Amino acid sequence: MYGNDDRYDVAVLGGGPAGIAAALAAARSGAKTILAERYGFLGGMSTMAMVYPWMTFHTSTGKQVIRGIAQEVVDRLVSLNASPGHLRDTIGFVHTLTPYHPEVYKFLVFEMLKEAGVKLLLHSMVTDVEVSDGRILGVHLHNKSGKHIIRSKVYIDATGDADVAYLAGAPWEQGDERQRVQPMTMKFRMKGVRIDEVKQYMQAHPEEFYEKSLIQELDHLPLTGVMGFYSQWKKADLPIPREGLLFFTGPGKDEVLVNVSRISGLDPTNVEDLTEAEMEGRKQVLLLESFFREYVPGFADAVVTATGTQVGIRETRRIIGEYVLQGVDVLDGRRFDDVIARSGYPIDIHNPEGKGVTANFIREGGAYDIPYRSIVPKQVENLLLAGRCISTTHEAQATTRLTPSCMAIGQAAGAAAAIAAHRQCAVRDVPIASLQGELLKGNAELGLEEGRA
Repeated sequence: MYGNDDRYDVAVLGGGPAGIAAALAAARSGAKTILAERYGFLGGMSTMAMVYPWMTFHTSTGKQVIRGIAQEVVDRLVSLNASPGHLRDTIGFVHTLTPYHPEVYKFLVFEMLKEAGVKLLLHSMVTDVEVSDGRILGVHLHNKSGKHIIRSKVYIDATGDADVAYLAGAPWEQGDERQRVQPMTMKFRMKGVRIDEVKQYMQAHPEEFYEKSLIQELDHLPLTGVMGFYSQWKKADLPIPREGLLFFTGPGKDEVLVNVSRISGLDPTNVEDLTEAEMEGRKQVLLLESFFREYVPGFADAVVTATGTQVGIRETRRIIGEYVLQGVDVLDGRRFDDVIARSGYPIDIHNPEGKGVTANFIREGGAYDIPYRSIVPKQVENLLLAGRCISTTHEAQATTRLTPSCMAIGQAAGAAAAIAAHRQCAVRDVPIASLQGELLKGNAELGLEEGRA
């Protein structure tokens, strides 16, 4: 065993978008910070599961409500010619989409963490958590060097599946009222797509697509995504419970990211179910490649060039925190005095059992607050949550799980952890005014100037 003398102010477990933002925020606040990740690269679902593009930094009316580290990442990708920035959504589901090049993103976040002085440990998986009297004493990892223990004043669970909080004994729940989670998806890229043919077909057959009003503007707008081809999908009658196609263009000019496969009725926290999902997902990819080439205009010569490193997961454990964010809080655009992040993404629930997506939009095209209490778990005094595992209901999680929201939550968790480490206080006792001040210094958007409705 090694690493027993490694001691930090803040330890972040999980290197997805939330964990990256958390580590950057903590280190920039002066905390000695370590980030541990199980893969050999960072980016979480954005890279290992090909979640692309990022949706959304804005409300449905176009007001930007996520900034801070998340926007800094976008700006730096733009400077590297690896993102066009925020583009108008041609699907019509949200106001903007943010395409990015995942390979450049992998490189960029390494650079940003190095600049901030974050210690990085890759190929390291959480195996156990030492807890005494409601306080984490150490997190056990396993990697090529053997067993490793990280000891820190404050820990941040950014594992996605809440592995640290679960092992620490924090209360949790999963799925809907019947413990059913949203389906998994194996995403993939196709190259050799003739985008002009796709556009021409859309303009000639607007009834085949979700957003009809924007189709006639495609001569003046870049085609960011497509939701439709309903008749072709019905004609093919594939054994995949979807109603039509969903794909996004880029990052290459003849390239698309396909989000169509659907793997339902399995538990991503059960290793046998997860194994079955990986196999079923790749089987569906080959079925879909044949379908696209035969049925979809512009895809006759297209081929699959990449699949996700792992299957994409929308939902697993949700830790019960000091406040459980409700679906009605989202839909009403509720404001909280302890706001630490905002989001304008609608509630977007993929049917856990079959076809269909339930979408419910925020009142008056606005945004809702995510309160600090929803990242503070019950029963563990030196742990914070970041990413899709925060304290919400099944309905509210269907919006907080989106990448820009996770980035904003991660920044808040990192700033709060640094304050708790410096003050040597329990995370629930972090002064909200101090935390909000730190977030505003980091250019986060909290909507404080709008008052409290």
